[in-house]
Amino acid sequence: MRCPFCGNEDTQVKDSRPTEDNAAIRRRRQCPNCGARFTTFERVQLRELTVAKSHGRKEPFDREKILRSMLIALQKRPVDRDRVERVANGIVRRLESSGESEIPSKLIGEMVMDALATLDPIAYVRFASVYRNFREVGDFETFIGTLAEPEDRTG
Repeated sequence: MRCPFCGNEDTQVKDSRPTEDNAAIRRRRQCPNCGARFTTFERVQLRELTVAKSHGRKEPFDREKILRSMLIALQKRPVDRDRVERVANGIVRRLESSGESEIPSKLIGEMVMDALATLDPIAYVRFASVYRNFREVGDFETFIGTLAEPEDRTG
């Protein structure tokens, strides 16, 4: 593993342990060249996934993009980071086990929205506002109105 600080090709593993959900191995490393310490994560990858973007472009799947977008939506919300990691891992496992190697970006976005709906309603609306490209207050009102409808039917 290359040192992210000095670029040295060889680093030493000082400590390894599984993450809380046992979905990855957390490795604490040290560079013998500069002495810097850093953490890496090793995950199982069942298959190579490609994301098919809406304009026809394709790019390699990146789990970190899912995690980053969820964390942005959850900023300053009372949701534990480990819980977000587990949800992101669940999305990745579902995608990898779908049998498809090319995944439409729209499907990934919908899966993230569904996950956020169960984690935190505010984060769900935040993500939806960017994902569905809300342009005015009326877009928020319409979207939030669809959230309230099921309660109105049962109440």
